[in-house]
Amino acid sequence: MFASLPVTALRAFEAAARLRSFKLAAAELAVTPTAVSHQIKTLERQAGFALFDRVPRGVRLTDKGARLFVSVHGALLDVAQTLDALRPAPASGALTVSTTHSFAALWLVPRLGRFYEAYPQYQLRLNASADAIDLLQDASVDVAIRYSLHAYPALHTACKLPEWFGVYGAPSMIARAGKHAPALVTVRWRDSQLYEQGWQAWCVAARLPAWRKPAAVHAYTEEHYALQAAIAGQGLVLASSVMVSDSVAAGTLAAYRPNVRVAGSAYAALCAPGRERHPPVRAFLDWLGREFQA
Repeated sequence: MFASLPVTALRAFEAAARLRSFKLAAAELAVTPTAVSHQIKTLERQAGFALFDRVPRGVRLTDKGARLFVSVHGALLDVAQTLDALRPAPASGALTVSTTHSFAALWLVPRLGRFYEAYPQYQLRLNASADAIDLLQDASVDVAIRYSLHAYPALHTACKLPEWFGVYGAPSMIARAGKHAPALVTVRWRDSQLYEQGWQAWCVAARLPAWRKPAAVHAYTEEHYALQAAIAGQGLVLASSVMVSDSVAAGTLAAYRPNVRVAGSAYAALCAPGRERHPPVRAFLDWLGREFQA
């Protein structure tokens, strides 16, 4: 049934596609770049279509090559994980999760104790970064938790945590906000216009068109800095319901006009297809789904 499958060529293709380089694939497989190139050409001849476009700084998958990579990467990953599970002394479970600094600090890390309590056999490595990880290319990351308005059809979406935006501040600031023009705390996102549009949408929903003339504006580059500033009484902040959930529960932040909400998107837990079957990843995604529901 599988006698005609070019297994060696498929391994070379998977490595070259994931690393986007014949040279790096050769180093990983302990062969020469010429050998990798030969295997790729053999596979292309057998498949009847091109797998890569050659570009100045390496190679780029064609559309058909990208579809094949998803299938081959998932299949090889599944085999590797099954072998690991069947070994007499399986390697200790570990997984790497990538997310933003703010989500890690304000939501994920405070809850990780419950994950370790439920699954003491697994160790989680946290990779906090504002840069999006290509999960089909970077095999070092198991799960990414990302906020986005877009769908990811090439990835496995395990669970989602929806949100909305509202205005929050320290209770003392909330008490004064209706009497005086309050100071505001803002976040300088990479797309600062997006945050400004959020403020405008909130003001329209609150029917306060002139309210955006604050006494002062204090700007921070990260959401968790802005929330700490709001907790300290520096002003009111437009913030995600997800990010403020623990502070509101603790009473250090309160909602101003809590009935006024601006629609947001959702935080999604994503992984490469097939990786969700790896025991540490499956355990983390099951736990995360329960936390999202809670």
